[in-house]
Amino acid sequence: MPLYPEIEPYDHGMLDVGDGNHVYWEVCGNPRGKPAVMLHGGPGSGCNPGFRRYFDPAAYRIVLLDQRGCGRSTPHASAYETDMSVNTTAHLIADLERLRAHLGIGRWLVWGVSWGSVLGLRYAQTHPEAVSELVLTGVATAASREVALLTRGLGKIFPEAFERFLELVPEDERDGNLAAAYNRLIESPDPDLRARAARGWTDWETAFAPAPPRSIPRYEDPAFRLSFARTVTHYFGNDHFLGEGNDQGVVLRDAPLLKDIPGTLVQGSLDFGNLLGTVWHLHQAWPGSQLVMIDDVGHHAGAAGVVDALVAATDKYAAVG
Repeated sequence: MPLYPEIEPYDHGMLDVGDGNHVYWEVCGNPRGKPAVMLHGGPGSGCNPGFRRYFDPAAYRIVLLDQRGCGRSTPHASAYETDMSVNTTAHLIADLERLRAHLGIGRWLVWGVSWGSVLGLRYAQTHPEAVSELVLTGVATAASREVALLTRGLGKIFPEAFERFLELVPEDERDGNLAAAYNRLIESPDPDLRARAARGWTDWETAFAPAPPRSIPRYEDPAFRLSFARTVTHYFGNDHFLGEGNDQGVVLRDAPLLKDIPGTLVQGSLDFGNLLGTVWHLHQAWPGSQLVMIDDVGHHAGAAGVVDALVAATDKYAAVG
């Protein structure tokens, strides 16, 4: 089941969400269709036009946004003076509520990839009345142990890349929270150090990217690289701002709150998050969920089998009022 054809937005704007931040949003598809909102990954990746194509444009009113600090939203996290203290999970959830009210939407389907799946789950747990369904891929819950796996545990699988990853980190910080250590480097007033740390972070992420090809072209843009690395390490280094008890996972702990929300979880069998059983544990704790595993695919929403399953899910939910 292929992606739907390319489409252009029929409306867009910049929403003032407070704290000096303006969030870019756009809407495409059918103005009278079923509302759906797309949540990109990262944190800090930004939305892209390809996200519009996971929905039937005749059936859905499709909303995309760039979360705080990234994409077309302002101020951009690549600017040293941008205040990251007002970029947290709670802020992003509040932004979604402001955007929903601004667009006059009662309930919407929430589609999320990677970090977007975390944000979508937490949003649904805290605002269940606003969410009709969830469609999630590259599923994560942002538990501390998931961050530990990505920043340290995978070093056993990719030892050469991990050794390079550690080079910039001061020796007395190498046994601690590596995301927080990198964030301190990226927050340095020294622009050269910030740039080298951003490159070090994205080189590490590239090392365990799906292959072939083992490359992520957007990381070659210095502004994107800095913005992305700064935002990811800001969240990873602060337990994703999910509060007490995130060792095993606040999102997973609160999965029963999703009991009245139907959802589809689409996961590649080779996604490294599966090493902790994250998506399986979430599925078991969420009675209204369907788990679709795609063989021989990693953390990649654009893989053929993953696309088929995601489009099948949105087609199925299009018929639900």
